[in-house]
Amino acid sequence: MAFPHLARTDLPAHPTTVGGYARLVREIAADRARWEPLVRYDALTRWYARLETGPGYEVWLLSWLPGQSSGFHDHGRSSGVMTVLAGELTERSLTAGGEGSRPLGPGGLRVFSTGHLHEMVNASLEPAVSLHLYTPGLVEMNQYPTTAADPAGAPADPAAANPGRHWAH
Repeated sequence: MAFPHLARTDLPAHPTTVGGYARLVREIAADRARWEPLVRYDALTRWYARLETGPGYEVWLLSWLPGQSSGFHDHGRSSGVMTVLAGELTERSLTAGGEGSRPLGPGGLRVFSTGHLHEMVNASLEPAVSLHLYTPGLVEMNQYPTTAADPAGAPADPAAANPGRHWAH
């Protein structure tokens, strides 16, 4: 070719599998110089910024002050991979088997599929930062309101609920 720079073969391939998405999340997490200068904290709500997009996916950086929560939600038709970069978050999940709760600290990966209903909370006394990859890219989050009838904070049958639409993570 007369223009070899147009036919580069040294560019990294975009991920297309769960393993590839997990590898990308790990690579970004390890590159503190890439994400750390972008972190901001907002006293009123969790802060977020899109870090990267690619064919069929996008990556978001989120920060959480103590007490901040996502509320119970799903990710529409998106699935994904997330990790905590600093601090600790608690994930509360609802499944057919009931409610579960797990702490998430730096370094671990959490993979979730379409329809996964959960809430992320910074229940610690320190700020936290997390990284989230969604595939396909996140275009909706279905929020599930807390009701007095359900002390867990979300409907027992998400499909029967009338979720509000929230267009940004």
